[in-house]
Amino acid sequence: MINEGVKVEHTDSKTIAAKSATVLLDDCKSTAKKQLAADPQSANEILESLSACVQKGIAGEIEKANEEIAFQAEVRKDMAAMVENYTCADVTMNTTEAKRTERWGGREVNIMIDRPASKVHTIQNFLTVEECKAVEEAAAPILHDATVADGSGGSKLSDNRKAKQAAIAVNWDKEKDGDLIARLSRRVYDYVNHVLPFDIKENGQEDLMSIQYFGRGPDDETPDRYMPHCDGDCTGLDFKPGNRMATIVMYCDVPEVGGATRFRNSNIHINPKQYAATFFSYIDPVTMKMDSGFTEHSGCPVIEGEKKIVTQWVRLGVDDENPWNSFNTCEYLLCPLHKLYVYVF
Repeated sequence: MINEGVKVEHTDSKTIAAKSATVLLDDCKSTAKKQLAADPQSANEILESLSACVQKGIAGEIEKANEEIAFQAEVRKDMAAMVENYTCADVTMNTTEAKRTERWGGREVNIMIDRPASKVHTIQNFLTVEECKAVEEAAAPILHDATVADGSGGSKLSDNRKAKQAAIAVNWDKEKDGDLIARLSRRVYDYVNHVLPFDIKENGQEDLMSIQYFGRGPDDETPDRYMPHCDGDCTGLDFKPGNRMATIVMYCDVPEVGGATRFRNSNIHINPKQYAATFFSYIDPVTMKMDSGFTEHSGCPVIEGEKKIVTQWVRLGVDDENPWNSFNTCEYLLCPLHKLYVYVF
């Protein structure tokens, strides 16, 4: 019940925007009416003046809105950074509750975040015991210390990432014969194409990556982990051809303690579940703008046990003639004939 004389005012974003627009238009109309009353013969000039008034006002409102958005984004990221260590240290923290649940290929899919340029899903029973074994056997003889991109097209060791990794080339010629790795990789692209409207092909894509983290107990001062990072560009800028735009992380072995995947700017915490997968994309397929930080993520320290995952980074704009390794991390295309760097427009 609302007592007589009490004024109720809505303060949601849409109402505030509508009110601001009304005030702006009323001010411009008032000025135009005064001008028209003073000089009825100058209607065309007054209309132009009205239009300029509205445009100027809108520009000012947009500038204020952009400043507010930037401020809120900075606060959100600062807060996320502050709680990162706490959330990773709390090994009892549960997986974040999904926004909704769907089905794909008979599998349960939990939608954690569903923004145009930022999607995070978990898919249950995405891969099998046999597929995990096939990947691990292929990786065993070539495992080495994990690296990060060095900003010039290569890679380097970094304190931000401690793990073992091995790139596994998919033998697509054996797919028709039931090759386990090819079967798994095909499922990856099927799911990416289920979510995104790009009809992604395997041609020119990065190899599957086997990544393994090992727990050495709670007293380990430098545990295996991956500090917060983005797999692709997460600055909200335009997509550049050849870059990554989606990732699938598949869990073969999960640790006894630790090893969660955390999207700190979205406050999403995912405890690894054996044979499940985490999918995330960081591109708006309509505007072709990149994510603005919601898919930045980390691999929390592995304390006890082993975490063995299979990761596929998915690119848009690659093919047999322009494979993934012809693009470096500065968005330049490496010309294979002349070894010259040519900017990709």
